[in-house]
Amino acid sequence: MGKRVLGALAAVAAIAGVLGTAPAASAEPNPPGCDKGNFCIYSEMMEEGRLVLKSAGNWSGRVTGRSIFNNGTPFPGFDHIQVEWGWEDGGHFSECFHFNPGPGEYSRSFGANAVFTKVTWRGEC
Repeated sequence: MGKRVLGALAAVAAIAGVLGTAPAASAEPNPPGCDKGNFCIYSEMMEEGRLVLKSAGNWSGRVTGRSIFNNGTPFPGFDHIQVEWGWEDGGHFSECFHFNPGPGEYSRSFGANAVFTKVTWRGEC
């Protein structure tokens, strides 16, 4: 083989080696009790304290918590969650969360107790 061909093959091999060892986006570890495929609400910030709610499907009701985590899996049209929440003394908010590891927000901690009323699985935010 000619020097050009050997040089080109060496360059391709070097690039493939770099790409093969490049780190992929890694998911955050599952929070306590929150298996992959679920969203979870916890009594304390940063997915700590008591697991208040865990669901792999749509949910509505009324629970109080201080953090939420979308541990869903990639599934077009049903891997993000739309969360309806507010405060004890009023206010209503609706926010979409990506699945872990993102890109985008997949968890949130609240400085005070939030009242969660509805979570719906959906497509992209």
